[in-house]
Amino acid sequence: MRDLTLLDWQEDGPIATVWLDRPPVNATDHQLYSEIREFFRNLTEYLPRARAVVLAGRGKHFCAGNDLAEFQTMDPENAPERLQLARETFWAIYDSPYPVIAAVHGVAVGSGLAIAASCDLVVAAEGARFATPEVNVGVLGGAKHLSRLVPQGVVRLMHYTGDLYPAEKLLPYGGIVEIVPQERLLGAAQDLARSIARHSPVTLELAKRSLNGIEYMELKPGYEFEQSLTHELSGYADSKEAVNAFLERRAPVYTGR
Repeated sequence: MRDLTLLDWQEDGPIATVWLDRPPVNATDHQLYSEIREFFRNLTEYLPRARAVVLAGRGKHFCAGNDLAEFQTMDPENAPERLQLARETFWAIYDSPYPVIAAVHGVAVGSGLAIAASCDLVVAAEGARFATPEVNVGVLGGAKHLSRLVPQGVVRLMHYTGDLYPAEKLLPYGGIVEIVPQERLLGAAQDLARSIARHSPVTLELAKRSLNGIEYMELKPGYEFEQSLTHELSGYADSKEAVNAFLERRAPVYTGR
């Protein structure tokens, strides 16, 4: 495990909270990308008790996008390595074994939007704003992540204009699950994480693998993939404990096995 200086985290039983902590606005740079990738690729080592994770930002904003100084020095020779690190960071969150809930306040723009959209669920504070402003600064990216939050017509509107859009305007499209007063943001996200974390850790891990796997599949192969994971899950004691507890009208006791 590395010594990470731009992330902070804590566990509270089966839920964990992780904060981006790069003042003043949590702008992503090489180091922050690297630390997020390291943390989420090795989530079970950093958070051995967790079953669900809240990802938040310290300070005024969730994440105000990429550090523009890095774009000033980007050229066709160094771009491939830098862009690879960015996408591997997003994939690390997306592929992490636990469900991850983004708790967004202030702005989530550019790479910040991609980080939020790489999570399983998004809870936003009142007044939070989202944008894909890449066209404003001479780069591209973020539209595919945005398509996990809003339909294609809104993706194109936001991507072409580069403008900030309030969470309240995006809420009807379903990518944001709830908007709450800012002082309640962390608590609301943690409550949602707690409602998820009451389930078996092995079931949650397989459920996440299932949802990621079927996201862009057609109906028939997608359902077949889900069934394959039911097959795998049936070999775990937690699977039988879940159904037995339900039939016996008692709280389940999961072991992760």
